[in-house]
Amino acid sequence: MAVAAETKAIRRSRFWEIDLLRTIAIAMMITFHTLYLLNFFDIRSTGVPAPPYGFWWWFPRMTGGIFIFTAGVSLTIAYSKVKRKWPFMRRGLEIFAWGVGITLVTWLIDPGGYVRFGILHFFGIAFILAPFFLRFRFINLLLGAVLMAAGIYLQVQRIYFDFSGLLWLGLMPRGFSTWDYWPLLPWFGLFLVGMFCGATLYPQANRRFSIPESTNPVTSALISPGRHPLVIYLAQWPAIIGILLLLFPASVLPYFPPLPF
Repeated sequence: MAVAAETKAIRRSRFWEIDLLRTIAIAMMITFHTLYLLNFFDIRSTGVPAPPYGFWWWFPRMTGGIFIFTAGVSLTIAYSKVKRKWPFMRRGLEIFAWGVGITLVTWLIDPGGYVRFGILHFFGIAFILAPFFLRFRFINLLLGAVLMAAGIYLQVQRIYFDFSGLLWLGLMPRGFSTWDYWPLLPWFGLFLVGMFCGATLYPQANRRFSIPESTNPVTSALISPGRHPLVIYLAQWPAIIGILLLLFPASVLPYFPPLPF
């Protein structure tokens, strides 16, 4: 009963402006992944993925950045109500397990570029680590800035390590290629910045600023997807691939392993 109560408290810790930000990120995510799969299956040349520092290179990073920042904000809000760390760590383990599932599925489709440490792997580790930083405030801001700077430096300077065991940290071997990659450097830094903003702007799960409450049906419809980001993230892949399979079976079917019968 206590676990169920904690889970409900976490889910009730919502503010419409945060859910709206997530809905925007969800729309961006589905757009990018559709373009990515159109290009991957050789259905249309969409320019996705793009060379470094172009619009379509920044687009998914802005999208993921919104998810990561708002997750950090929401975690501190939810903790203000629950006051227990274990529910978040348990949630992290669950999300990481989904990430392992994504790894297995993408390995079947693309053994050369399958997801080793994607966004779900990142969130799983972030939720496990975050409770140890809940007692901090400005330290999270400073440490977050340092981690972000370190991660950006590694990418800009193209520093490579011939040891794939540190992919989760952001140390890539030369020639590394994958569908989805969100290492702790720099992204856990952004998560910590989100935690700082959550503690500062929503102390004890209360807004520190004035904003009109949104009760009209249009806004309610817009924020609804933002309340279910994990479900939508998982559902979008079979939905997009299924639609493309129906529309362009000759392009998509060769990427699936043959049936055993």
